[in-house]
Amino acid sequence: MAVTRRTDPMGVFPSTRADVIVVGGGIGGLSAALALTRQGLRVRVHERSSVFGEVGAGLQLAPNCTRILDRYGLLEEAASLGVLPEAMVMKDAVDDDDLTRLDLRDLERRYGYPYLVIHRSDLHGILLRACERAGVELLTDAHCTSYENVAGGARVRFADGGADEAEVVIAADGLHSVARELLVKDEPVSSAYVAYRGAVPFEKVADNGIHDKDVVVYVGPRCHFVQYPLRGGEMFNQVAVFESPKALAGEDDWGTPDELDAAFAGTCERVRKGLPLMWRDRWWRMYDRDPIMTWVTGRIALLGDAAHPPLQYMAQGAIMAIEDGWVLGEHVAAQRARRTGDGSGVDWDAALAAYEAVRPEHCRRVVTTARAWGELWHLEGVLRLRRNALLRGRDVYDYSFVDWIYGPTALVPEDEPEMFQPIPLDTVPL
Repeated sequence: MAVTRRTDPMGVFPSTRADVIVVGGGIGGLSAALALTRQGLRVRVHERSSVFGEVGAGLQLAPNCTRILDRYGLLEEAASLGVLPEAMVMKDAVDDDDLTRLDLRDLERRYGYPYLVIHRSDLHGILLRACERAGVELLTDAHCTSYENVAGGARVRFADGGADEAEVVIAADGLHSVARELLVKDEPVSSAYVAYRGAVPFEKVADNGIHDKDVVVYVGPRCHFVQYPLRGGEMFNQVAVFESPKALAGEDDWGTPDELDAAFAGTCERVRKGLPLMWRDRWWRMYDRDPIMTWVTGRIALLGDAAHPPLQYMAQGAIMAIEDGWVLGEHVAAQRARRTGDGSGVDWDAALAAYEAVRPEHCRRVVTTARAWGELWHLEGVLRLRRNALLRGRDVYDYSFVDWIYGPTALVPEDEPEMFQPIPLDTVPL
């Protein structure tokens, strides 16, 4: 069970020194803590909020993630709480025409693991319970304000004056990471797009002509709409994404409900039927960051969105974070000797170097490809027609554009597969 953090009068955390400190108790932080605890390390997680939890709705987990969940012994529980859809269908948001699809049953045969959709809070809960069972120390109310390397490890300091030290610190502190500032002085990049979400009981959409066993993406001019079932089909998830004219004009108040309605006014009836069910009291402005290739400084390492926040078009954000933790855990296992005294026995310099040798390049590819896919989804005019012709001509069982992402997670650079080479739209006949 998570407990509130306490400090002694000197402002230093009083309990037994951890081998690893993880800052951030989201999906990335918890999965990293689990991966490292499975290697016999003492791990402490500091979460800023007063409780561990996730805000949002659905997540898509491709085979490169469900493969790792299976190795953690968590896939069966995840499947029981989620849905294994039959297909991923891409449709034109304007005329409702089918453009292309992935047969997700065949996809599972190809990659050996399923494509799963699950509520974000359900996945977070699975990882939290796994961490509790594994003995991870879970602490709340810990607002980390700074990181520093010290002799034999690294230290984090907190807003209440407290501090904690370990052999290594994993910064899983999200898009606005404090630790990232040690490596680069950059800022989040606004896409000018905004997302509205809404997960509702299935009966609210049953008469809307929805696909009840598929993941459906409607791509449209400067907008797209995603739908899929959750929680065994009891709930239905919807995501509406659009470009905000107010954001493009530099206005502070952007992404408002009136912009939502205007962005989808020209879409097909099935999309328009879903819009009234979106949560209208909150929305998510879409940011990423330019890729960086250095994630480690001394004994401090970035992980998850702190290292590689993506736009959402490839549905790989949470997956990349889970992959990060698994890769680090595997390299820790390869570089660990027997525990001696208070030491973990890990050659951290070697383990962190191996982690940094493979993960930044993979995540750079995902971040840049997500930007390109967003552009492809949101085309209008003649370019939209060329895109549609290209997608309609795709063989349903052609996996060349996902083999590089859905296959086994690379542990070393030479195992990273070649990327898919896109087909230029100006070569597509109409």
